[in-house]
Amino acid sequence: MALRVVVTGAAGQIAYSLLYSIAKGDVFGINQEVELVLLDIPPMMSVLDGVVMELQDCALPLVKKTVATADPNEAFKACDAVIMVGAMPRKEGMERKDLLKANAKIFEGQGKALNDFAKKTVKVLVVGNPANTNCVLTLRSAPSIPAANFTCLTRLDLNRAQAQVASRLGRPCESVRNLIIWGNHSSTQFPDAAHGNVVGADGSVTSVYDAVKDDAWLTGEFVKTVQTRGSAVIKARKLSSAMSAAKAIGDHMRDWWFGTKENEWVSMGVLSDGTKYGIPKDIVYSMPVKIGADKSWSVVDGLSISDFAREKMDITAKELLEEKDMAIKFLSSD
Repeated sequence: MALRVVVTGAAGQIAYSLLYSIAKGDVFGINQEVELVLLDIPPMMSVLDGVVMELQDCALPLVKKTVATADPNEAFKACDAVIMVGAMPRKEGMERKDLLKANAKIFEGQGKALNDFAKKTVKVLVVGNPANTNCVLTLRSAPSIPAANFTCLTRLDLNRAQAQVASRLGRPCESVRNLIIWGNHSSTQFPDAAHGNVVGADGSVTSVYDAVKDDAWLTGEFVKTVQTRGSAVIKARKLSSAMSAAKAIGDHMRDWWFGTKENEWVSMGVLSDGTKYGIPKDIVYSMPVKIGADKSWSVVDGLSISDFAREKMDITAKELLEEKDMAIKFLSSD
């Protein structure tokens, strides 16, 4: 049976890179048929028609149906997976609180539509920024769907961190494992290499710190580079990350669908229950997770946290609490 997969913001540049990967089987499996539902706002419908034409012209055997719509109720009906890329972009002169206010209404509305029309087993990935807080608002508006079915994207940050370490060591990216992104998908996030390891050419496994042999780089330039990579891409390209964001979305959903490898974890923004690593309850915070074959995730427990890491983790938690409180106030004042 075909999976009904919804991509919001489907006329945008991230979706343009993402849809082909989904359609040809890179995300949900090379034998899994899909029904693609493309959701965007009414002014983007003509652009979306062009995207539909291109998907048709790809002549991909796994795509059983493609639907373009501006109606969230239609889009989310009986859906299996939702990738929420669409969000109000930050415009020149716009303060962060303005962005929070605009997106709070969007994601509250889409959460209500998910609650009313989606399958209760639906898996929802929030990408549109501020992703962590948008994820909180979406799941709060969809109480009939388990909170564990909502995650936000920090895989792009994880991939950036992995690439930085791999480049430093001259090793393939896949040889660097178990790095962690803690917290918010913002410049306060904490890329943590303390529990990471590197597989050598001879198959030996070494901790990242022992392999890099430069603690100052791992706690300084490495952290800053990952935190500010998005801004660096915009400065160089005059556009935000699209190809790498689409790749990260595919990685996130594929791992959620099929599970993580043995003895490995990935980072995902998930709802904190207040019992792990001193992270406050009821914020969506990026943590290391393992995922089973049944698509259920669990936070990796028992990792040691240094004083350096604690300080960084608390800074990003504080920002998330402030964002959440501000967004909820906006919604309650309307």
